[in-house]
Amino acid sequence: QVQLVESGGGLVQAGGSLRLSCAASVRPFSTYTMAWFRQAPGKERERVATINYSGGSTTYADAVKGRFTISRDNAKKTVYLQMNSLKPEDTAVYYCNRDRDYWDWGQGTQVTVSS
Repeated sequence: QVQLVESGGGLVQAGGSLRLSCAASVRPFSTYTMAWFRQAPGKERERVATINYSGGSTTYADAVKGRFTISRDNAKKTVYLQMNSLKPEDTAVYYCNRDRDYWDWGQGTQVTVSS
């Protein structure tokens, strides 16, 4: 049973920054492509960013490109999401998971951006 624990969310003003972390209890973590997702109230969950097993390749949703950066530390089995220039429309619960064939979802971390 893989456990995903997201943290780092909070309330921030528009233009601010947050860094999210996701710790995964999976071995070997370094073999999995990982991704961050978000779900805003009344909307479907959407993919935000993806990072390959080594961290050498990343992709982003158009809505966050140039503002968010995904990274990982395989030794710590952790994936990060640095979020800069935050906008009110970034408000959502943020989750991490593998790229496909999802594990059970964690509790997520709430990000609220005030205008």
